[in-house]
Amino acid sequence: MTTAPSPELRPGGPPADRTTAVAARATELSKTYGQGETRVVALDQVSVDFRQAEFTAIMGPSGSGKSTLMHCVAGLDTFSSGSVRIGDTELGSLKDKQLTRLRRDKIGFIFQAFNLLPTLTALENITLPMDIAGRKPDQQWLDTVIRMIGLSDRLSHRPSQLSGGQQQRVAVARALASRPEIIFGDEPTGNLDSRSGAEVLGFLRNSVRELGQTVVMVTHDPVAAAYADRVVFLADGRIVDEVHGPTADSVLDRMKQFDAKGRTS
Repeated sequence: MTTAPSPELRPGGPPADRTTAVAARATELSKTYGQGETRVVALDQVSVDFRQAEFTAIMGPSGSGKSTLMHCVAGLDTFSSGSVRIGDTELGSLKDKQLTRLRRDKIGFIFQAFNLLPTLTALENITLPMDIAGRKPDQQWLDTVIRMIGLSDRLSHRPSQLSGGQQQRVAVARALASRPEIIFGDEPTGNLDSRSGAEVLGFLRNSVRELGQTVVMVTHDPVAAAYADRVVFLADGRIVDEVHGPTADSVLDRMKQFDAKGRTS
């Protein structure tokens, strides 16, 4: 279980000046697998906005569609109907090369597995996506990101010389370094102990508060969700609830309600 956020990290609900601009939007999004009797509806006409400079957690029981929703909105998976927009770009209209370029230029990813290249240093792993794209990083922004995640004295180390928490901090920095429009995290603290998980969540929280980053995170952990500005709950492929300014207790209570409904249905 991740350590609860300290009071200074709690967002306390959206600030009065919170932007209403949308970083990503899903409209009547559906995703089905198979046909006939084997047909499975993973997403059932889901509509949701992810606003700029906001931290959103997506939660739900196993099989609720939370990871499918994130993968479709992030352009990692196709969808059956509906639409997805990243900024002003409609994903359904993009060809494969265009979609690859959009993911590279406008989206950051953080996964449960750190996905670092073992032969590269921490700094080389951080700048790798930009190196592949042939772009030079904004040095001032890169310095700000590295300072925020506290790895200035570990930049020459390879992943094997770093702890799990430090490796995931490198992954967070890599996602932030290109200044993407939105960052998606799929259980980003799933492989970390509670202290390391709290550190990583704190960095994500600060990236939203101090750098204006947009973060969308799938998690099963109510304590991790409490770092977010809001929590969106899915069940059976549909959005069934939403909480702003969540606490671990309020999230856990909602999850218990869904579990109880599932047992009585």
